This record gives sequence, structure tokens and C-alpha cells, in this order.
Amino acid sequence: MNKIKTIGVLTSGGDAPGMNAAIRSVVRTAHFSGLVVKGVLRGYKGLLEKTIIDMPLRSVSGTLQSGGTILHTARSPEFREDAGVELAKQNCIEMGIDGLVVIGGDGSFRGARDLSLKGIPCIGIPCTIDNDISCTDYTIGFDTAVNTVVEIVDKLRDTSQSHNRCSIVEVMGNNCGDIALYTGLGCGAEAVIIPEVRHDLERDVLHEMREALQKGKTHFIIIVSEGVTGERAKHRKMDAFQLAQYIEEKTGVETRTTVIGYIQRGGKPSAKDRFVGSMMGSYAVKLLKNGIGNRVVVMRNNKLMDYDILEALSMNKTIDFEVLQTLNEIS
Repeated sequence: MNKIKTIGVLTSGGDAPGMNAAIRSVVRTAHFSGLVVKGVLRGYKGLLEKTIIDMPLRSVSGTLQSGGTILHTARSPEFREDAGVELAKQNCIEMGIDGLVVIGGDGSFRGARDLSLKGIPCIGIPCTIDNDISCTDYTIGFDTAVNTVVEIVDKLRDTSQSHNRCSIVEVMGNNCGDIALYTGLGCGAEAVIIPEVRHDLERDVLHEMREALQKGKTHFIIIVSEGVTGERAKHRKMDAFQLAQYIEEKTGVETRTTVIGYIQRGGKPSAKDRFVGSMMGSYAVKLLKNGIGNRVVVMRNNKLMDYDILEALSMNKTIDFEVLQTLNEIS
């Protein structure tokens, strides 16, 4: 690998709180190390269109506490084809980019892998609110998203208690139920339905509600992952609104649905996401500076390390069954 003098940084896929912390860390660490930094606007789409800007030291001032991504993000179907990856490679060479830091999720890492195989060393930083990247215990943005949802559910519980209602809360997580699981534990939900675990609605929800009603309970919170009820659910039997109607018919408890949606992606990043984003960004730059590419920065057992991208993409994501067991025991 040739000596790295200039690195690029881009954000791809869905935005997540803490992306700017990672960008800031990449820029500041690179300048501290004597490297030049270029920012690629709108992800791989910007790499193909050469919408690339210089990022001097002060370009990231005041960004640590802001949500979203100052580099913006976009989908790029063209980058899924070999011709698109080849064009991106040529654009990197033309713009003098020797290596690239890619901040995003699994789809973003597949692009980084393809570009690395073309000779442009890339380092991936896992950043997605879903916490659905299998090679790492934690992805930037997850903590902020869970705190956002918990705050909303706490407010919903107030009105559910006032009206003796059941509230169905649909959260993000198409293939991964971590947001639902951790929110359920954090806000004391009576039930959590996630895509990784097969649920019997009669046994796991209706029976439990009837027993609680007999003991005097008057309000309920049920957290549902969009991977079970959302538009993209693979085996959806009913959406969140139909689920609410069904529960009301079977239990007699007035039931309402709240779909939180994209509000989960926004807001100021938590201290944890600022910390992890800063640490991962710095780690990524140091890998490139040392001539190392085709890697993903991960957090395992609260320690930073890195995996080969191909190895990282081949891992299977599983839920934390200890968290699930605790939730079932104390809900």
C-alpha cells in the first residue's frame, strides 16, 4: 500500500446521532497526524459525482453535539454495480484520496469492501440506530435512539394511566429488535414483540393482560419492532393499528397505537454516542495511517478492535438473551 497522505470521509445509509462526532474525530485526528482530509458529500452518490470538499481543522467546530450528518447521506444504486465502484476508484485517484473512512451500516460496508478490493483502502465505522451490525456489540446512535424512545414512552404511559388504556408503540428495527428490547426494559413495558423471537399473541400478550386486569392493573405499554408489524415485515399478519384493534376486541381495554418513526434518528447525541463516535473515528484514522485497510472498527466487551470487512459481513447478529430473560422476569 502506498503511503497515505490524504483521506476521505463519508456517511452512508440512514443518519444516526453521533455521526458528526465520528466525522469530527476523523478530521481532528487526521490533521493531528499530518494528513489532509476531504469530505465526500451525500455518501457514495457524492463519490460518483465528485461532490468532494476540503475539511480543514476548523470545519468541524461546533458539530460534536449536533444530530444528523454534516456530510449528508443518500442512496446510490449505481454503486452496487462494478462499473460504479470502478468509477468511484478513479474519482478517488483523480481527487487524490488515498484512503477512505466510511461511516454507516452493513450496506455501507459492502461498498467499502468493494472499493477496498479495487485498491482504495477503506475503514468502516458502524453507525446505525438499529444496533444491527453483527461484528460489533454497539453501533453509534443506538443509545440516543433508545433514550429518545424511552422519553416518549414515559409520556405515553402518563396518558395511558389517565385513560386506562393500552398503548402499542412501534419502534424502528426491521431485522433487529434491540431498540424495542432495550426500550421495553428501560420503560417497564408489559410486553415486547421483536422479529428474532416467535411470539404467540394469545399466550404472550392477551393472557398476561387478562391476568393483570384481574389483579387490578388498568393500563399497559406494549413495544413492537417494525420488523414484526411494519410495512417491510417479512411475515406480517397485522400492522400495529390492526394489532391495537385486535387487543381491544379481545380484552375490552381501549388500545391506541403510536408509530414513532424517524424522530428516533434525530436529536443531540448522548454522551455515550459522542464518546464512542470520537474513539472510533480516531481509531479508523490510525489504521489508515499505518497502512491498514479493508477493516471495520468494532466494540467488543467495551474494547475497540477491528475486523476484516469480509469476516465482519459474514457474522450473524443475535439478540442479548440475558436482557430478554430479565425483561420477561420483571415485566
